[in-house]
Amino acid sequence: MRCLSISLVLFLAYSAASTLSPTRRSYHSHDYYVIELDPHGSISLTDIADILEVEVVEQAGELANHWLVRAEKPELNPFRDSDRVLETFKTLQSRSSSLSLRSDDVARHFASSIKFLSKQRPRQRVKRAPPPISPADGNLARGIAERLGITDPLFKDQWHLVNEEFPEHMMNVTSVWEMGITGKGVISSLVDDGLDYTSLDLKDNFDATNSYDFNDHEDLPTPKLWDDHHGTRCAGQVAAGKNTACGLGIAYESKVAGVRILSGPITDVDEASALNYGYQDVSIYSCSWGPADNGESMEGPSQLIKKAVLNGINNGRGGKGSIFVFASGNGGAKGDQCNFDGYTNSIYSVTVAAVDHQGLHPPYSEACAANMVVAYSSGSGQHIVTTDKGEDKCTNSHGGTSAAAPNAVGVFALAMEVRPELTWRDIQHLCVETARMINSNDPDWEITAVGRPYSYKYGFGVLDAGLFVSAAKEWSLVKPQAWIETRTIQLNNGTMTEDYGYSGGHFISQGDGDNKGVMSAMTITSDMLQENNFESLEHINVRVWIGHKKRGDVEIVLISPNGVKSVLAGQRQADKDQNGFPGWTFMSVKHWGENPVGDWILHVSDQGIPGVNGSFLGWNMIFWGSSIDATKAKPYELPEEALVFPPPNDTPITDAPTITPTDQGVAPGENTNSTFSTSTPTPDEGYFSDLSNLLSSQKWFFVAIGLVIVFVVGISIFLWRRKAAQTKRRDYESLPENEETALRQTGGLSHQARSQGAGRTKELYDAFGEVSDDEDADEETHLTMGGRRMSDEHTLSSFHSGFLDDDDSEPPTPLNGNRGRLDASTSTSSLARNYRDDDVVSDDEKTTS
Repeated sequence: MRCLSISLVLFLAYSAASTLSPTRRSYHSHDYYVIELDPHGSISLTDIADILEVEVVEQAGELANHWLVRAEKPELNPFRDSDRVLETFKTLQSRSSSLSLRSDDVARHFASSIKFLSKQRPRQRVKRAPPPISPADGNLARGIAERLGITDPLFKDQWHLVNEEFPEHMMNVTSVWEMGITGKGVISSLVDDGLDYTSLDLKDNFDATNSYDFNDHEDLPTPKLWDDHHGTRCAGQVAAGKNTACGLGIAYESKVAGVRILSGPITDVDEASALNYGYQDVSIYSCSWGPADNGESMEGPSQLIKKAVLNGINNGRGGKGSIFVFASGNGGAKGDQCNFDGYTNSIYSVTVAAVDHQGLHPPYSEACAANMVVAYSSGSGQHIVTTDKGEDKCTNSHGGTSAAAPNAVGVFALAMEVRPELTWRDIQHLCVETARMINSNDPDWEITAVGRPYSYKYGFGVLDAGLFVSAAKEWSLVKPQAWIETRTIQLNNGTMTEDYGYSGGHFISQGDGDNKGVMSAMTITSDMLQENNFESLEHINVRVWIGHKKRGDVEIVLISPNGVKSVLAGQRQADKDQNGFPGWTFMSVKHWGENPVGDWILHVSDQGIPGVNGSFLGWNMIFWGSSIDATKAKPYELPEEALVFPPPNDTPITDAPTITPTDQGVAPGENTNSTFSTSTPTPDEGYFSDLSNLLSSQKWFFVAIGLVIVFVVGISIFLWRRKAAQTKRRDYESLPENEETALRQTGGLSHQARSQGAGRTKELYDAFGEVSDDEDADEETHLTMGGRRMSDEHTLSSFHSGFLDDDDSEPPTPLNGNRGRLDASTSTSSLARNYRDDDVVSDDEKTTS
C-alpha cells in the first residue's frame, strides 16, 4: 500500500510538473536514461531510482509511465568503458530470470516493475534545405493581388501561389482564399532549427504557448546559429501574414509554433517530446529533416520516438491524431531512396516529394514506394520565395523537399479550418483521392490494381489546394484503423543475433540474367480479413532480415496477387554497409485500395558481384486499412522491439516455399525517366530481344552491323571447314559425337550447354545487351533498372515478366495449399539492373531540400 501511495503522489507531482517547460539538460556532467514503468509493478519509481542510483528528472514528454532519469558521469577511467546504470539493470534482469535465484525478491520485483531502459545519446538530424540555384525573374500577379487586397511586395514572385508562366503548375490556393478559407484556428508546429517570432511576417501568427527550444532548453525557439533560418523559411510558407512584408503564406491566418531540435545533437527523449509538444492544440507537425541523404545510410526513429509518434496518432487532438508531414529527402542525385528512411516510410507520415515550377521532377527529390504526394519547390532555375530570419528579411533561395513539405502543411491547414474533425487517416485518404496527375506521359506512372495511377517520383500526384479543400468539405470520415500482422517466414533455419550475427537462410543466387535471386510467398485469405476486422487496404509494411556483404547491391520487390509490383529497395551504389537488413521495415502505398487476398511474393536479388554474397533469412508483413465494424476497432499498441531473428513471441513459418528464379536544383527537371525502368521484350524476340533497342541508338548501329557480319563470316568458315573434313572422310557413315555437338551449336545451344552456361554464347548475348536511351542523357532520377521478360511460357510468367512493370493482366499462380506450386523448371525474367549516379553533389546540397 505504501508503494502504491508513493507512486501516486509522485505521478501527480510529476504530471503537474510536466505542464511546465522541460528541464534543461547537462550532458557534459550527467548521463541520461529513459525508464518505462509497468503500471502494475510492485516497486515504486522512487525505489527503482534508489536501486539504479539515479535522479528522477521528469516525465518523458507526453509518454505515460516513461520517466527521464540521470546519473552523474563517472570519473574518466581509461580501463573502464562500461555503464554502471546499464550494468545494474542487466544484472537484476538476469538474476530475476535465474531458476536458482528465485528467492531474490529485489531482482524479481525490479524486473516486474520496469519494462524498458534506454540510455540517451545526442544525435544530429539533417535539414533538407535546397541546393543553390540562381532564380530567374518571376512574373507579376497583379490581378489576383488587387482582387484579394494583397499588398505583400514579393507576392508577385511567389510562383508556387500564382504561376503565370506555367499556370497548371502551382498550389492552386487563391480559389480557396476567395472562399474565405485562410487557415483560421489551425496551429502547425515547425519542428526545425527555430522560428524567428520577431519577423514582421510571422509575429502576429506566432504561437508561443506550443513552442519550445529542445536544443538549449528554453521557452522560445530563438534561431541563434548563423544558419538557423530553415524553420523560419518553412514557417513563412505556411503562415506568413497578409501585410506589407515579404510574401504570403498558404494558410496566412493560421498559427505556427516553433520547436527547435536541429541546431545541435539531440537525444531520443527530446526528439520524442518535440514530436508530441502541444499535441492537443497542434494539428500538424511539419518535419523537413531526417537522417543524412547520402545514399548510404539506413536509419529510422528509435523505439522511444516510435512510441511518441504513435502516442500522437492515438491521443493527439483528442484522439483524432496528430498529422505528421515529412519531406521525402534530397538524396535523389546520390542514388538515395526514401524507403531507407524510417521517418518517411512510416505509415503515420504524409511523405511529400518535390516538383519544380515546370512540373518536372528535380534531381534531388527522392523516389520510393512510400511517397504519397508531391508539392511544388525549387528546380529548373527557380526557388521558393518566403520569409527569412530577421525582422524584415525575405529570401528567394528556399527550396528542396524541405519547401515541398510546408507547402503541403499549408494546404492541410486550410482543410482543417473547414473540417477540424478530420483524422490523420482522413488527410491521407484525401491526398490519395485528390492528388492531380502531372506529366501523364512520364514512364514512371503505373496503373495500380484499382485503376489509380501511381509513380515512385510523384506518388499519387501533385497536391492541389482547390481539389483538396473542396473534397474535404463533403468528406465522410473513414472508419477506424484495422491491421493484419502475418506470421514470420523463416527460410532455411535463418537466424540473427543482436550483434548482426547471421546464419542459415536461403543463399541469394547471383547467376546471370534469369538466374538471380530468391523468391518467397505468403498467402492472405478471406478468413484472415474477417478475423482481423479488416475491410480495405491502405499501407503495407514489409519487414526483412537479409545478411549481405554490401547492402547497396540488394534489390527487393513485392508482387501482389494482382501482379502489381512495389520496388521496395533498388540498388544504391554508395551503400557499402556489411550489416545487411537486420529487420528493416519497408513501406508501400502503391497497393492502396487493392484486394489483398491471394499470394504475395517477395523477390530478393543482388548485383551478382563475385565474392559479395548474401542470404535471405526471412520476412513478415503488416497490412493496414479500415475496419469492417467500427465498434470492434482498437488502438494499435507498439510491440516490444525485437533485435534478433526469429522475433520472440512469434511462431515462424518454416515450411513456406522459396523459389530460386531459374533463368537539387541547378539541373533541369525531367519527366521522361522511370525510377525503376525495365525492358519488356515480347516472347518472339528470343535471345536478341534487345537488338531493336540497340539499333535505335545511332552510335551503335555500325557496331551492331559489324558484329552481325563477323558472325556470318565465322559460320561460313565453320561450314566450309566441316564440308572439307567430310570430303576426306568418305568412309564415315555417321558423325562422331563431338562433331554432332558442334552441328547442334550452329543452330543454338544444346540443353546441356545451356545448363552449363555456354560462355561463348553468353558473351555474344551480352554484346547485344540493351543500351539505355539515357546513357548519354542528363539522368535526373539516378535510379534506372533494366530487365528482360522470360521467353518460356511457364506457370509464373504473369509475375516473372519484368518484375518492375505493372502491366501484367493475369495474377500469379498461387503457391500455397492445394492451389498449385512452382516447379523446378519455372523460368523468370532477368532482373539485371544498372543504376548510376551521374551528378556530383556538394556536402551542402545533401543537407538541403
